[in-house]
Amino acid sequence: MIAAPAGHAPFLAGLLLGASLIIAIGAQNAFVLRQGLLQSHRFPVALFCALSDAVLIAAGVGGLGAAVGQHPRVLMVVACIGALVLAWYGIKAMRRAFHPEVLTADTHNDTGSVWKVLATCAGFTWLNPHVYLDTVLLIGSLAAPWPATWPRALFGIGAATSSFIWFFGLAYGARLLAPMFRKPLAWRVLDVLIALVMWGIAGKLLFSFLMH
Repeated sequence: MIAAPAGHAPFLAGLLLGASLIIAIGAQNAFVLRQGLLQSHRFPVALFCALSDAVLIAAGVGGLGAAVGQHPRVLMVVACIGALVLAWYGIKAMRRAFHPEVLTADTHNDTGSVWKVLATCAGFTWLNPHVYLDTVLLIGSLAAPWPATWPRALFGIGAATSSFIWFFGLAYGARLLAPMFRKPLAWRVLDVLIALVMWGIAGKLLFSFLMH
């Protein structure tokens, strides 16, 4: 058995690893930020993203990561589907950039039902292969050195905790930026950035598929 990493408690090691992976500009984070700015369905969106990460992390720590790693074609199929979904939402974000919003007291009243918002969030979460690479494969492989009992479980709990802290912090902390987003230009810039991020991820996914 590989020796467990020394000098770090498993919970702290998982917490720091999870934070290093999740704090990056991506389609999911951009979506959560936007919902936070609109103050629309912030709690269910943050909870959905955090719970999704927790489920995937648990699967990776439990050994699914090693199993999936032996079937790269599965990830290729998900990559193609995810690229198409991200490309479409990138187009929608660019369209919004030409008709920017303004943040007012009643902005949240016209942002779609909670089920529609969660369906969109599910697409960003479960159709993005990077989520599986980070949570299932990477975290799963780095959890392997820990004994397959309580220390490994603590490692996974630490990684999942970072997701809860990040998504709820992003969803509710976005209100600090609200004064800036009372101007249409700020929304225009945000939506252009969201579109570019989504197209960039989609392009990377398709490129990786073509290279295989």
